[in-house]
Amino acid sequence: MSEKKFYITTPIFYANAELHIGHTYTLILSDILARYHRAVGDKTFFLTGSDEHGDKIVRAAQKVNLGPQAFVNENVAKMEALIRELGVSNDFFIRTSDKELHWPGAKKLWRALEEAGDIYKGTYKGLYCVGCEAFITEKELVNGKCVHHDTAPEHIEEENYFFKLSKYGSEIRRLMEEGVLKITPQSKVNEMIALIAGPSGESVLGDVSISRPERAIPWGIPVPNDPAQLMYVWCDALSNYISALGYGSDNEEKFKIFWPADIQVLGKDIVRFHALLWIAMLLSAKLPLPRELLVHGFVNSGGKKMSKTLGNVLSPGEFIAEYGKDALRYYFAREVTPSEDWDLTREKFKEVYNANLANGLGNLVSRTLKMAEQYFVGNVTGDVASVPAIRTKISAVEISGDVAGLNIPYIITNSILTRYHAYMSANEINKAADVIWELISHLDQFVTDFEPFKLVKTDKKAAENVIWGLLYGLREVAQMLIPMMPDTAKTILELVGASVSANGETAFSSKAPAEPLFKRKE
Repeated sequence: MSEKKFYITTPIFYANAELHIGHTYTLILSDILARYHRAVGDKTFFLTGSDEHGDKIVRAAQKVNLGPQAFVNENVAKMEALIRELGVSNDFFIRTSDKELHWPGAKKLWRALEEAGDIYKGTYKGLYCVGCEAFITEKELVNGKCVHHDTAPEHIEEENYFFKLSKYGSEIRRLMEEGVLKITPQSKVNEMIALIAGPSGESVLGDVSISRPERAIPWGIPVPNDPAQLMYVWCDALSNYISALGYGSDNEEKFKIFWPADIQVLGKDIVRFHALLWIAMLLSAKLPLPRELLVHGFVNSGGKKMSKTLGNVLSPGEFIAEYGKDALRYYFAREVTPSEDWDLTREKFKEVYNANLANGLGNLVSRTLKMAEQYFVGNVTGDVASVPAIRTKISAVEISGDVAGLNIPYIITNSILTRYHAYMSANEINKAADVIWELISHLDQFVTDFEPFKLVKTDKKAAENVIWGLLYGLREVAQMLIPMMPDTAKTILELVGASVSANGETAFSSKAPAEPLFKRKE
């Protein structure tokens, strides 16, 4: 078992509305990685939470005649309910309105930037996008509007505190180019370097405003020693990754154990805040940098960005209600390449569900367990050597030569598990899921090769060996599915009923499911 620690974070979600399907993907992707690292024995801490301050919150609360705190409380309750529905196993949920835990950490980080000489007062005059909660430039606009929110920014002029981001541009670029600061995919590294580097290669990063006047946005964390200014929402929000570990509190033990983060999962629209501002703040405060920023793409519906006007907005709740949370988790695990944009429709989801869950995994589990119960009253014994050879080819690059005639346990040990763990360790969960379904395909082929339902009439022991191999394979499928589909994995393991003796022999005391794991949708 591993003795390593593993700290994974999602972005904290803005508490101005309910979470959508894109947020759901962020949560499930992070949860799969957290569950995997727990399963291999890593001391794991998984953080998510809510970003609750800023202008956008104040405006949204006013529209529904609520105070900001009451408004975010309502939305946070909905967030946490969805997190439970998705089976997300976060260890903590941080809220930026938490004055006991978050505020001390945010203030300590601010003071560290001050002590480094990296904060000064100045006047900001320019453009501000309320939707992004960000100061932006003319060159970032398309037709005079923010590309993410399709709204024109506001022109503002006010006295703020500034952070010397310019001081760290060259260092951040060096860290990225040398791979010390890992950003996945590599295209995002190139994108960030393009933002940093001028025509001659020098850094062109400017300093950034990190506060707003309290009179402009009366909802946030007061700047230490200057309550007339509130921390700019990104300065406040980014510090959650360390405040949640107790940074700035009376007990920083968790911070000492888990920081730096091993993986920080985020959407591609907030890369620059994490790869530039966050990294510069950590450098200024002389804190270790996260080991990897894992950037995922956006979800579209029917080839178009989701929009209420177009009527193509998809709710995670509707998929959970219709198919169950593990079906949604499966789709996100296998059908989505984390680094790419992807498309989701109700029709596509149903097609994948029927093919790979109802007709695929569910059907294999059902017929295997029914044969075990019908022919052997569920009690099946055997060993690795007794399993007959499967007449199939496998795609494992680790095994050379003619691989026809290998049995199921050999394929699992020498091909399937090796590739599964390699992909999961590399955060390529879609490829790891493909490996699981490759094993499912082998098990289906095994039934086709030996037809145990016929073999049992002529050679009952041979049929038992075949079914033992199938049950052995299903147990391994279930073990690999634990991070992706935890409820399904638990059910399969209970149905298979494997027990291992003192000398390492595996026996099965299985039972057929009362109903299909996944009912086909017509």
